[in-house]
Amino acid sequence: MIKSFKQTFLSLELQSPRWSSAEIAVQDYELRHYETAKWASTVVKGETQKEALRQGFWKLFYYIQGKNEKEMKIEMTVPVTCLVKSGCTDFKVSFFVPFKHQDSPPHPTDPDVFIEKRKGEAIFVRSFGGFASPEKYAEEAQALATILKNSGQSFHEDFYYTAGYDSPFKLFNRHNEVWYFKK
Repeated sequence: MIKSFKQTFLSLELQSPRWSSAEIAVQDYELRHYETAKWASTVVKGETQKEALRQGFWKLFYYIQGKNEKEMKIEMTVPVTCLVKSGCTDFKVSFFVPFKHQDSPPHPTDPDVFIEKRKGEAIFVRSFGGFASPEKYAEEAQALATILKNSGQSFHEDFYYTAGYDSPFKLFNRHNEVWYFKK
């Protein structure tokens, strides 16, 4: 528990999904190709985005702390993602499954937690620092959408993902992202 707690809350040496840069990053965004990977996810319905992230995080944290069929502790990873759909109050919160568990992640015992396989995708990414609020994520997503439209890029406009890489206890050099999927 100490190692996972330390990793989770201090963001030390955490695994993340594999990706490669699709092109040279421009000032305002980059295009990444993410590999197919499994994620532990939960959907929180009818809450604010902030509350959904809080509830979803803890459901997934309990999963990696052993609330799974093998009662196995699983390493924390980054980023913590949240699917945001226009006009919807359901939010999907996800943790990347560590590489050593990608082939057969332990089945969750909480019926609200599930394992999903996300296929490899090309994703437009905008990074920013500081403490990210739902309002800041929405502002950055809007900025990215505007830039992509102005540069003629084709992307799925009806949803985006937020991606948080740091614990709430990390005060400096924080890293956050918003993601739009390329069409």
